[in-house]
Amino acid sequence: MTVQIITDSACDLSKEHYERYNIEVVSLSVQLDDQIYHDGKTISATTIYEAMRNGKAPKTSQVSPQQFKEVFEKYAKMNQDCIYLGFSSELSGTYQSAVIAGQELKENYPNWQIHMLDTKCASLGFGLIVLRAAQLAQEGVALNEIVETCTYHAEHMEHIFTVDDLEYLYRGGRVSKTAAFVGTLLKIKPLLHVDNGKLIPLEKIRGTKKVLRRMIEVMEERGSDLANQTIGISHGDDLETANKLAEIIKDKFNVKTIEIGMVGSVIGAHSGPGTIALFFLNDSYKQS
Repeated sequence: MTVQIITDSACDLSKEHYERYNIEVVSLSVQLDDQIYHDGKTISATTIYEAMRNGKAPKTSQVSPQQFKEVFEKYAKMNQDCIYLGFSSELSGTYQSAVIAGQELKENYPNWQIHMLDTKCASLGFGLIVLRAAQLAQEGVALNEIVETCTYHAEHMEHIFTVDDLEYLYRGGRVSKTAAFVGTLLKIKPLLHVDNGKLIPLEKIRGTKKVLRRMIEVMEERGSDLANQTIGISHGDDLETANKLAEIIKDKFNVKTIEIGMVGSVIGAHSGPGTIALFFLNDSYKQS
């Protein structure tokens, strides 16, 4: 029996990924115009970006323990081994909700095995780890080995990204109102990264071309074994720039596999349209 991989929608994988690799996904929620939607299921990221361009400010909420309990219990009843890979606990309470649900179910199903992993990652950086787990599960790799590989990938996953408008980060409390105003006025593009699960500003750069060039430089500085790993690029409804970045990376680092996807509606509600994010490992790619 293969291990069942469970995750949440902040990994920003596509419906095709979930179906192809038999990944169970639990959705975070987005509130828009007083309506609650399930990320990736009852609302699309493009709808959120269009609303934000029109001045609306969608709100997001974590997955509840009860939502996780409903999903987990169907596997507990079958005594199906599971691994839950979660969105960074520094950015959402979703992982803690999963832990609460899992602990409650273990009381009724003591023989059921589920491993929880706080990836400390987000968007496709998180998604690449989920994909690797699902690939190994399909190959019949044991639970402990999958956990070991995914823990390694999570610890070495770099997130380098920029946003098009600092106003969205201001709304999310990531930058001050003054910084957002001055940055927009001077066309300053912030370069950010994720450190131990937290969103951290890295540099301030003027102009889109310069920030993309700097992203490549940081990738060269921090990346390792780039040609032999899967690189992730996610975008806030800007596929043209994502494709441009992918071509540069392929040419410069001889990369063969790049996953390109849209930043989902939950993370996109905080980063805004025009976001460009780059994900890669800073150490050798671990096969299994």
